[in-house]
Amino acid sequence: MRWMISAGEASGDLHAAQLIKALRQLDPRSRFTFLGGDEMAEAAGTQPLIHYRRMAYMGFSEILRNLGGIFDNLKMAKQALRQCKPDALVLVDYPSFNLKLAKEAVKLGVPVYWYISPKVWAWKEWRVKSIKKYVRKVLSILPFEVGYFRGKGMEVEYVGNPSREEIDERIAKLPSRKAFIEALGLDGQPYLLLAPGSRKGEIRNNLPVMLKAVEAFPQYPVVVAGAPGIEPQFYKSVLDTTRDPHARRDESADNAPTFVFGKTFELMRYAEAALVTSGTATLECALMGTPQVVCYRANGSRLSYNIMKQLIHVPYVSLPNLITGREIVHEALVHLCTPEILIRELGKVLPKGEGHQDQLDGYKEMRQKLGTNPAAETAAKALLSNLSTKA
Repeated sequence: MRWMISAGEASGDLHAAQLIKALRQLDPRSRFTFLGGDEMAEAAGTQPLIHYRRMAYMGFSEILRNLGGIFDNLKMAKQALRQCKPDALVLVDYPSFNLKLAKEAVKLGVPVYWYISPKVWAWKEWRVKSIKKYVRKVLSILPFEVGYFRGKGMEVEYVGNPSREEIDERIAKLPSRKAFIEALGLDGQPYLLLAPGSRKGEIRNNLPVMLKAVEAFPQYPVVVAGAPGIEPQFYKSVLDTTRDPHARRDESADNAPTFVFGKTFELMRYAEAALVTSGTATLECALMGTPQVVCYRANGSRLSYNIMKQLIHVPYVSLPNLITGREIVHEALVHLCTPEILIRELGKVLPKGEGHQDQLDGYKEMRQKLGTNPAAETAAKALLSNLSTKA
């Protein structure tokens, strides 16, 4: 079969790569045209039509500055859709772009499926109308989504959560904690991890607040997880903005953060605790069993926070809390994402903190709710079954 898959960011690239592998196992003749990244390229044995580095824009101003590139990407994707005439288009999150591509696919008579659906149950619920119009079936990775989409009259199936499976596989292959920490050059010291996001806007907003907060824990070295596709120089520029301009510059200072690229899983697994920007990383951190505080600074204004509260239709924004239906990780959002609040909440979840064990117990509850389905394999079977029955 001929597949076209569209993933617009790093997490989608990882999950879509597993789906490609599963489809190839079930149908070795499968061929792929895709928008994504290096993980998908390795799985498909071919390069992406468009790399997600050219697609991952965040916030109105950043999108506005890159409108030309966004339109070019969409034009190229639509052209590829017409030329390759796939048996199906599979969308992986990234709703604004992917809904436009779905509309084009329906015009061409190509069935559309959504694996890792947009979080319309949280915000921008008006998108449901378009999803229902263009998407044949939603392949859900969050158990609570099934009732939501069925209630909207859509065909949906919970296929399991790919992060659970992927992370369990990665954990089994990791080096020992001692060996990994020593390889970082930390002399065996436990460290704090900062995961400020995968987009430049997220990093620019969240990293300075995170760095200020961890100054209150000088007993821990600080490590920053570098995102795929973000150059080290960008982090250096953000770090420079947090320094006192009158202070002596000393890159080798004891409290200077260590930046590590390409090791996010290992860093999360072995960190004493983490400050994590809201998103898929919060779920990954919970599956790793690492204590965390969720951060989302944005522009930090109370007005933005109040607007966000009006737009979001769920009580939480982080996946661990949404899956369990209760707060197991603290969410420091917008103007409430301050160094003082992060210091307080991080202290609670560190070893010997009053909330440490409660959070770990919450992680266990979350795992039980996710179940043990192999998500990519289940999704691949669902795709092939649906295509054959509706051919």
